[in-house]
Amino acid sequence: MIDYITWNFDPTLISWPVTVRWYGLMFAIGFSLGYWIVAKMFKHEGAPESWLGILLMWVMAGTIIGARLGHVFFYEWDKYSQHPIEILYIWEGGLASHGGTIGVIIACILFSMITTKRSPFWTFDRLVVAIALVGALIRLGNLFNSEIFGHATTLPWGFMFVRSPEWYQHYYGQACHPTQIYEALCYFALFWLLMWMYWKKNAERRPGLIFGVFFIILWTSRFLIEFIKNPQEEWEQNMVLNMGQWLSIPFILVGIGCVIYALSRPPVHIDFPNRFADEPVKSKKKA
Repeated sequence: MIDYITWNFDPTLISWPVTVRWYGLMFAIGFSLGYWIVAKMFKHEGAPESWLGILLMWVMAGTIIGARLGHVFFYEWDKYSQHPIEILYIWEGGLASHGGTIGVIIACILFSMITTKRSPFWTFDRLVVAIALVGALIRLGNLFNSEIFGHATTLPWGFMFVRSPEWYQHYYGQACHPTQIYEALCYFALFWLLMWMYWKKNAERRPGLIFGVFFIILWTSRFLIEFIKNPQEEWEQNMVLNMGQWLSIPFILVGIGCVIYALSRPPVHIDFPNRFADEPVKSKKKA
C-alpha cells in the first residue's frame, strides 16, 4: 500500500500581532526578488533607476486590475453583471492569471509609451524573466493554501490535502496531483532558461525573443497541466478543454509569432555600461 503525503500545512505563518500568510509572503518575496533582477538588468544596460519604481507601479496595477477583471469576465460574469459593486471586493478572492497577463501587457505598453519611449519588447523581454520567478513562488503559495490541486492519482507523490474543503467534498481518502508543485517546477525551470538567455546568450539583442519563449513555455505547461487540474468553476466540468486552456492557446500563438519575428530580424546593438543612467536635471522656472 502506498503511503501518500498528508499535506496538513498551516497556511498562516504568523497570527499575532498581525496575520501573515505563507501565500502573501511568497508573493512579497517574488516581487522583491523580481524587482532586484530587473534592477540588475536596467543597471547592466544603463537605464535610469527611476524607471524601476514607475514600472513596479504599472505592473502591480496591471496585475491586480487585470486579474480581477479576467476572473469577472472569463469565469463569473453572470454573477458580477448582477452585482457590479462586488467586482471591487477583491479580498473575497477571484483572480485569473490570464487576465493578469493581459493587464501587465497593457501596463507595459503604457509604460513604454509614457516613460521609456522604447519598443514595448524592451520592457517585455526584461520583465518576464522576473515574472517567471514570481509565478513559481505564487504557485508555492497556492500549495501552502491547499488550493488549486489536481485530480485523484495513484502516483506515489500524491498529496492528501486534508485542510481543503474541496478535497473533503470530492476526494476524501484519495491522494491528488500536487499540480501547484508541477507548475512551480515548470516556472522555476523557465526562469533559469530566461536568465541563461539574457546573461549568457545575449538574447535581449533580438527584441521579442525572450518574451516569446516565455509565452510558449509558460502557457504550454499551463495548458498541459490543466488536463489533471480541477476546474475553477462547476460549468467547466464537462468541457473537453476548460476555460484556462482555451485562454492559453492565444498566448501560445502570440509567443510563437514573437519568436519568429525576433529571429527573422538582425540583432540590435546594445551598450552595457553597467551603471544607471544619470537622471535628467529638471530646470527651475524663474519667478
